[in-house]
Amino acid sequence: MEIAVGISGASGVQYGVRLCQVLREKGCITHLVITDSARKIIDIETSSSPQEVEKLATFSYASDDFAAPFASGSHLLDGMVVIPCSMGTLSAIACGSSDTLIARGADVCLKEKRRLILVPRETPLSLVQLRNMVAVAEAGAVVLPACPAFYSRPESLDDLVDVLVGRVLDLLGVENKLYRRWKGNAYNRLNQSD
Repeated sequence: MEIAVGISGASGVQYGVRLCQVLREKGCITHLVITDSARKIIDIETSSSPQEVEKLATFSYASDDFAAPFASGSHLLDGMVVIPCSMGTLSAIACGSSDTLIARGADVCLKEKRRLILVPRETPLSLVQLRNMVAVAEAGAVVLPACPAFYSRPESLDDLVDVLVGRVLDLLGVENKLYRRWKGNAYNRLNQSD
């Protein structure tokens, strides 16, 4: 598979870093864009440098590099994930602004009817932000908020990150076993009796 990944300037860059790690492990071709704000957040929130994160990708581009292959609809791409997706990036995608490579790549995915997954990480949400989410969903994007799930009984922050990244991979069609899937109440009762 060939996937574009945008890491924009919102808290939760760990999600984007982990997605890049797993896509690399799976042998996927990845095109990575890290915004200037995201670079600062990587330094703040992780023990990695932006340069180390870029090395996880097959190709890496500057935010204003409109010569990147996935900036054109003629380049075949399986999908794009913006993870995390800042509210500014969400707004640009919702209104069709293509002033950054991430917004242009998202615009291309929407117009070409390719998979576009946006992972907003913000709370609480204003009415403007909610309307932007509706707009991108109506245009064909999948909005997957970075909300932790606890049914898999995570034991660490890494486990919580893996649940969300596993859900993104599911939506991309990339097989993974990053998290324990829900099997229903009967299954859970059986496991509790062990």
